[in-house]
Amino acid sequence: MMLDAGRLERLAAEFGTPMYVYDLAEVRRAHADLRAAVPRGTDVFYSLKANPHPGVVRELVRAGVRAEVCSQRELDIALAAGADAAACLYTGPGKTSAELDHALAAGVRRFSVDSPTDLARLAVRARRTRMPAEAVLRLNPVGYPRNAGLAMGGTNSQFGADVAWVCAEPDRFRADGVELVGYHVYIGSNITDVDQLTSWFEAGLDAARQAQKALGAAVRLIDLGGGFGHPYARSGERPLLAGLAERLAALLDEHLGSGELGEPTVAFESGRYLACAAGSLLLGVQDVKSSHGVRYVVADGGINVLGGMQGLRRIPPIMADILPLAGVDDAAAPGATVLAGPLCTALDILNVKAALPAVAPGDVLVVPNVGAYGLTASLLGFLGRGAPVEVAVDGRRTVSALRLQLGYAEAAPLGPAGG
Repeated sequence: MMLDAGRLERLAAEFGTPMYVYDLAEVRRAHADLRAAVPRGTDVFYSLKANPHPGVVRELVRAGVRAEVCSQRELDIALAAGADAAACLYTGPGKTSAELDHALAAGVRRFSVDSPTDLARLAVRARRTRMPAEAVLRLNPVGYPRNAGLAMGGTNSQFGADVAWVCAEPDRFRADGVELVGYHVYIGSNITDVDQLTSWFEAGLDAARQAQKALGAAVRLIDLGGGFGHPYARSGERPLLAGLAERLAALLDEHLGSGELGEPTVAFESGRYLACAAGSLLLGVQDVKSSHGVRYVVADGGINVLGGMQGLRRIPPIMADILPLAGVDDAAAPGATVLAGPLCTALDILNVKAALPAVAPGDVLVVPNVGAYGLTASLLGFLGRGAPVEVAVDGRRTVSALRLQLGYAEAAPLGPAGG
């Protein structure tokens, strides 16, 4: 639910554009909706990759969500927001020795590992730092995730170990100094169909059962991933996923009732679902002109602040809904418009068919549902433009106004851990 236009316009006048606004009350509502969509007694991880803004992370940590991180900076942000390091899950297919040392020293104990090499590196760092470490083996199940916004498993992938590989060579997935305590499966993303989500989680449980027959781990955690979908940069409400909790509860009873997997904690992950609706992007109109009969609106933010990763297929292609704020003649009939950003590249387009009424320089536009995969999923470094202000609000209160800083600093040589 987007903040009212008057409030957004006042914020734009106070802090300027481009600007992200995060509604922390909406973060709380999203958390409540997700908790209602998964079975009682299960855990929820917030994937900081979706939005590492300190205010958003702090709100979710306060609500009892655990942090899933995959970089030193994400970990530092989570800890500063109050996350318990021992409750964090550190993920990623290419963790370096330096990253592992940093995480272990900070108190992280549980790591998702993707291969024998990843496991062995963790074991070496745990022994050398004399820090305890637990591994949750990421599995790549059989079967491509139909209709996924982005496939993360079930096909050839850098993520996880193929279940067949684990079953064929189980000894390679053991290492002195690290205890294997569970399994991690993440098949795909951005799905709102309850049948599809249920089938994904069932595939994850099947993969864990197969791996467990080969490894016989003391299972304390099964992370079934997420994939809970949400409209992105388009108008639309958060799906409530009716009936999913009951279906998942029955699924867990069926697969865990035999005792093959012990009595583990079951967890789900989300970034998009928890953060997306909370974010709005405000853009200022800089120019309006016609080229070969096509109307162009040039805004002060483009792919440098939204959607730059679309070329990497990490998020859907940008066809952003653009909603004018106050001051625009609402009676004017919408016309087909190309919404462009300010960058010196023809690729800086946010919508090639935006339905916009007559706007003029100085007007403010808003893109809804960009609290996830917004700013930090953009081409922030391209052309060296400054990052927009990110404002967190809670009710009538402005909680914080922050600006991410990018710049050059002297690089120190690698320490003994190397990369």
